[in-house]
Parts: sequence; C-alpha cells; structure tokens
Amino acid sequence: MIQLFTDGSSRGNPGPGGYGAILRYGPHEKELTQGFRRTTNNRMELLAVIVGLEAITRPELPVQVISDSKYVVEAVERRWVFGWAQKPDFGKKANEDLWRRFLEVYKHRKVTFQWIKGHAGHPENERCDELAVRSALGKGLLVDEGYEG
Repeated sequence: MIQLFTDGSSRGNPGPGGYGAILRYGPHEKELTQGFRRTTNNRMELLAVIVGLEAITRPELPVQVISDSKYVVEAVERRWVFGWAQKPDFGKKANEDLWRRFLEVYKHRKVTFQWIKGHAGHPENERCDELAVRSALGKGLLVDEGYEG
C-alpha cells in the first residue's frame, strides 16, 4: 500500500499558500511541494491530495491518504463530493475546478482516507506542514494558481 501524507497552508485566506505531500511505498519516499501567490487553505489541502495521487505511477496499488483536513476527508468519506458532481450547480461550488481534477484522478485509484489531528506531533504531518509553510512563504518559486476569489 502507498501512503500519501498531505497538508496545506495559506498565509491569509486568501493569501500566499503552499502544499506539502509525502508519498511512501515501502522504503521509497518522495516529497512534493509548491507555493502560490494567492490561494486559500482549503485549496492547498485539496491540491496536496491531488498532486500526490497524480504522482503515483502504479495506479493498481491501493493508496491511503493521511490528512488533517476535515474539508477534504469528510467530503470524500461522507461521499459529499460525488453528490455535488451530479448536481447542475456543481460549477458554483467552492473549488469546483480542483474537485473535478480530484474526481478524475480518484476514479483511477483505490483510495482510502484517514483523518489525523494537525499539529499533534505526527511526524509526517509535521513535515508536510513544514513543506507547505515554507512554500507559502516563498522559500521556493511562488506561482499563480488560478484562484479567483
């Protein structure tokens, strides 16, 4: 099983933001992070999951997403996002562009979610937070994300 640890950060909401993700498969580990000039925390939480899932090259392997985002975890685990996608007004839903991108990658994976409390000493969550904050603060290249708020 692949483990995908994720976190997002926004310095202001909206404001500069970033995400951090760690992919782990056996002894192999890969960190992913990027910063954006203007975004929201929820967008970064969701984008961390999307980018992590998109980076997986073996779609047949099951994936466990470990996230401190109730926004993301509950939307999937309670199946809300699948209901939203069936409604004609889905285009008016917050972060609809990212939810559509999520649904596209999700349908090609076997994914389960686990919510964990953020800032509670979970080593991978703390590292993802560090990556996200570092990217949000411009410690890498800040790009335009497409957020229109």
